[in-house]
Amino acid sequence: MEKAEGSQGAEQTGVPHVGGGREHGNTEEYDAEMRQVDALNRLAGPATGGAGRPPDDLRHRGADLLVTGHALARVASLGEALTLISGLTDPSLPLCSQAVFRADRETLHCVGQLGLRDDGRDAYRMPLGTVHPAAQVARTGRPVFLGSPQEFRDRFPEGHSLSTHAGHESWAFLPLTTYGQLTGVWMAAFDAPVTITDGLGVFLMTVARLLGQSIEQTYDGQADRALSQTLRNSLGGVGSGVDGLSVAARYVPTGGGLMVGGDWFDSIALPGGRLGLVIGDVQGHDLQAAGLMSRLRTAIHAYAAEGHGPDAVLVRASHFLASLGEDRFATCIYLEADPATGTLRIARAGHPHPVLRLPDGTCVLKHVRGGLPLGLDLDEDDYPVSVVTLRENEIMMLCTDGLIESGGHDMYTGWLRVRDALEPGSAGDLGGLADRLMNAVVAPMEAVKGEQPAAAFTEDDIALLLLRRDPSAVPVDGTGRNLRFTLEQDQAQGLADARIEFQGLLHDWARPEQVDTVLLLVSELLGNVLVHTEQAAALRADIHGSHGRRRLRVEVSDRSDEVPHRRAPGELSSSGRGLVLLDLLAHRWNIRPEPEGKTVWFELDEDGPEEP
Repeated sequence: MEKAEGSQGAEQTGVPHVGGGREHGNTEEYDAEMRQVDALNRLAGPATGGAGRPPDDLRHRGADLLVTGHALARVASLGEALTLISGLTDPSLPLCSQAVFRADRETLHCVGQLGLRDDGRDAYRMPLGTVHPAAQVARTGRPVFLGSPQEFRDRFPEGHSLSTHAGHESWAFLPLTTYGQLTGVWMAAFDAPVTITDGLGVFLMTVARLLGQSIEQTYDGQADRALSQTLRNSLGGVGSGVDGLSVAARYVPTGGGLMVGGDWFDSIALPGGRLGLVIGDVQGHDLQAAGLMSRLRTAIHAYAAEGHGPDAVLVRASHFLASLGEDRFATCIYLEADPATGTLRIARAGHPHPVLRLPDGTCVLKHVRGGLPLGLDLDEDDYPVSVVTLRENEIMMLCTDGLIESGGHDMYTGWLRVRDALEPGSAGDLGGLADRLMNAVVAPMEAVKGEQPAAAFTEDDIALLLLRRDPSAVPVDGTGRNLRFTLEQDQAQGLADARIEFQGLLHDWARPEQVDTVLLLVSELLGNVLVHTEQAAALRADIHGSHGRRRLRVEVSDRSDEVPHRRAPGELSSSGRGLVLLDLLAHRWNIRPEPEGKTVWFELDEDGPEEP
């Protein structure tokens, strides 16, 4: 790759060369940066009285200022900003010391310095009426340049002793503007005589303008972080749960500097000893998103505490968010949990599906019906409620998309990472599961036991909730797996969800070809109910036995009294093959009449005979 003119000079001084080493495919970005460099070169002008600088040095100065300006936009403190500016020092600009003075109504005081003696905070404090170049700049808004100690003494005899130090030979005092107002003065002192030409004067004014913008951004960042900390403190945590249900929660903010963003979680005590859990994500990662999050969280908490069901809570929350007129949406899951039965009633608004961790550690994406994100106000207030029953030692995981997609992962690879981190360990250590999961995502290095995961840089906030149904006094067999799934007549898309959940249930099955067989048979049984009856299909799957010798039993029930019959479909027939496939592929199967309806079941053995 070719280097732009002047890149060799930049490399010799160790200064990053702007524009060098670009690939030809990025010509628009390259041309834009080079136009900025040329503009800054014109600002820099000749360095000393009338004598021009070599072309390479001019380009070098413009590139230096461009790089410094970009860096100043990202600093977090005034000290960092002054250190960056000191990097502009070269033989023609012998900058040795700097100070920043802040002006209030009556006084001017130093708020930051580099290269000066530390004589205490009041050493550089002076009334605005003092005969001093910094005070004059603060009063008039016009820069003052002093080319020698003698000129300083002649023009400001009273202020000479306040700002002269051994080694200083010339000075520049320039106004600093923040939020559109003159608020301070930047002093640049040089350890060699400098003749301020028009070009160098404009160059220093440009540096002062960049410094003022940097100070403004620093103030904004400090205010944002302070407000963010207040919001995070209000977010707090969740309780440990209720009798029969345990809860663990974790939160990691975005790496953009805020301590809280648009993600949140909450637990709510409901009438009748029930527990409400909510997790959500307001669009955006800025302070506005954090503020909306706080208001929306409060509203949902209030609606739930009033006793509204999950669907009604989300409908009201969506109207509330739309009424704010902020043109932002939010995703959310709200569930009610009954500790006596383990029944969860779940409503979802555009949020990632929850994850079900079975007692043996197997993790399955639990597909629940959902509606549009909150706040879209599209007159589609439909948030269907899904019912899931937790067995003892089963865990429901709710999270925001930052947990899945951080680190460059998409939804699929991120889900695999979450599954691998969540499966090991005991269900009894709910906090340990939460810590291990967060460490796998934001702190891959080994974490100290009992500590929160390090808040490494993340592209998005991460919120996590774990809900476990606690075991009773009677020991429960934790070696088996089961899956429950109900498919309504208007949920044909649920066939794909059922197949995905079965793939998770059988992810470690010793014979992968049998997994395809199971998916085919499940699709046939569920499809038969949807096509040949007007009832919902209730699916139940159970796995028992040791690895390599396990048995899978699948039952699909409906309330229709019509019993399926085995047929001999023609070559071009589109139906009638369900029982034929069962007979060919299942190790055992049958149809069982029920008091109301029927159940079709089949079994497959992990170590059974090969398929025909």
